Amino acid sequence: MADHKLPRKEVAPRPGQTELRVGRLTKAHGLKGALKLELFTDEPEKRFVPGAVFTLQVPTASKWHGKTLELRELRWYNGHPVGFFAGVDDRTEAETLAKAILWVSQDAAQLPDEDDAWYDHQLVGLDAVRDGVTVGRVARVDHLPAQDLLAIATAGGEVLVPFVKAIVPEVDIAAGTVTLTPPAGLFEELPDDDPEPEGEPAGAEDEPEQAPSED
Repeated sequence: MADHKLPRKEVAPRPGQTELRVGRLTKAHGLKGALKLELFTDEPEKRFVPGAVFTLQVPTASKWHGKTLELRELRWYNGHPVGFFAGVDDRTEAETLAKAILWVSQDAAQLPDEDDAWYDHQLVGLDAVRDGVTVGRVARVDHLPAQDLLAIATAGGEVLVPFVKAIVPEVDIAAGTVTLTPPAGLFEELPDDDPEPEGEPAGAEDEPEQAPSED
């Protein structure tokens, strides 16, 4: 798994720099302030070294919003990474960081080219094409813990498209396009399955034929 090359939208990287999402703090571990980690990098031995400083992606209401976090030590317990951080000395404090996403700045020139890995600035502005027809343009990329979303600006408003291979099978930076194969209903309203017949009130039933009377 490579470093996630999709900087969060509120960060404006310096010239020649980009933001990389390298991990997520999942939950507190033990009583001494440790936190379990989900890694988004193939190089934890380089990213998670003592003294490494991470920018935090947390809700604006969090006490950690706008702050950074310094790693003191990375340990492995039963094959799972656990981090110890400066200023996080007990379980109560660790719990305030649960679900925080960790970001680092990186010199873009030092990153290897990889298939299926793009920066936000490469994606924003691309035409969104469906069945050969341009349906909108990529306005931004939203990064959520579960998945990333492409925000597509269309004539009818904004549509959020899961940035997964099944729905976004191709990104062509040179052509300036992203190809979409969205499920039905993502870009348009689906018709009712059983519309009411015209000219007949709902619930109306045919009158039974009256049997002829006998004289």
